[in-house]
Amino acid sequence: MNQEPDLEAVEKIEDICGLYAQAQALLEAGERVLSSDEKTGIQALEHKHPILPMQVGLVERREFEYIRHGTQSLIVSFDVATGRIVAPWVGETRTEVDFVAHIKAMLAATKTINLGENTIETIKWHVVLDGLNTHQSEGLVRLVAEHDRLDLDLGVKGKSGVLKSMVSRAAFLKDSSHGLVFHFTPKHASWMNQVELWFSILVRKLLKRSSFVSVSDLRDRILGFIEYFNVTMAKPFKWTYLGKPLMI
Repeated sequence: MNQEPDLEAVEKIEDICGLYAQAQALLEAGERVLSSDEKTGIQALEHKHPILPMQVGLVERREFEYIRHGTQSLIVSFDVATGRIVAPWVGETRTEVDFVAHIKAMLAATKTINLGENTIETIKWHVVLDGLNTHQSEGLVRLVAEHDRLDLDLGVKGKSGVLKSMVSRAAFLKDSSHGLVFHFTPKHASWMNQVELWFSILVRKLLKRSSFVSVSDLRDRILGFIEYFNVTMAKPFKWTYLGKPLMI
């Protein structure tokens, strides 16, 4: 039985794929394409016993016991055109306030674009997000209004105007006439967000095999890895998906 396509989901996928395809050209025109998200519950696990290194005829051996020191949350933006991580934040929570603060830091860090010998001012930001409630918040709406210097009544959350509901807030946040525009992935399609690919790199290169003696050690190691990544490993992902249905 053929199922009718979700036209809203198709529209979102085509929009995001188009942004990824045009990211370099948009950069040269003064527009940044960024992919933002949180990675929560990152555990500061310390190996209880030393790892026994690989030897001739033997694989590396690790005991299964850990000491748990707590967790941290990470919020980052991935610059699609350059492959660099922008405005990383590591802390105990990932609230609406935390995310708004990250977007403010991201804006401050990407005010200009260096293209060889030329430096140009960023005139527009496109941010790809999933549909989490903190990504469609009152704080984010107010940030866009402040950023674009919009003189309008935003209404009251839960009652009226732009702030009334998640639907009304999302419609405002994705308004393409703004200088700060958010592009939301469809439900069950957070894989469309390129920063998820970078999170997998973080897990493989750092989190999976490391031992952390405290949450501050975890935080410092994550930020240190990001700094190293930006200098030595950063490059754009080759995005080949064009929005066609993933089926045979």
